[in-house]
Amino acid sequence: MTQLPSFVGEALGRQPTDAKLFVRAMTHGSHGGDTYERLEFLGDRVLGLIVARWLYERFPSEPEGKMSRRYNALVARETCAEVGRALGIPPHIRLGRQAREDHANLSDNVVGDVVEALLGAIYLDAGIDPAEAFIRTHWAPFLDEQKKAPQHPKSALQEHAAAKNLGTPAYKMVSRFGPHHAPRFKVKVALGRHGEAEAEGSSKQEAETAAAAALLEKLK
Repeated sequence: MTQLPSFVGEALGRQPTDAKLFVRAMTHGSHGGDTYERLEFLGDRVLGLIVARWLYERFPSEPEGKMSRRYNALVARETCAEVGRALGIPPHIRLGRQAREDHANLSDNVVGDVVEALLGAIYLDAGIDPAEAFIRTHWAPFLDEQKKAPQHPKSALQEHAAAKNLGTPAYKMVSRFGPHHAPRFKVKVALGRHGEAEAEGSSKQEAETAAAAALLEKLK
């Protein structure tokens, strides 16, 4: 069986009852056999619930809109991937040969998915309290850096366009390329004659976000 990363035992405070859960959590679809997809589905919900409760407690006077912006930044795939890299997860991801040669274990999508799957495994193996302790430990730096609620680039672009009477941003996918297990997306956002920008990402949403940020920078 694949050797489990040391943080698994640290998160649980003991060796896992079902080590196979954690092996599955680190197994990409290209590898064959049981994959992380179902655990990722569960872990995503565990992360969402714990982060929502954490924000509710941490910011007792903050309105829902600002908490939502904080929430979206904390549960974003990019944040999960950063947590995964800080933990040293990429070398432990089980991939098929071609996916490994294509460095799929370095993509935000795959690393972020594995982190969510590991949260699902921690929850199933030990319950909600260890999952919450793990999240509060490893997501704390991202929350502590939020001196004010972050604004998503797409929302910021829309508000800027409305304030300047520039119209409504229009997003268009230009292309999808790369291998099936690690696709890349190129998206263009335009504000009529006022400007446009293109950007790439490992998901359509990530590319739209990067394009919005690029156009906002141009407009300012």
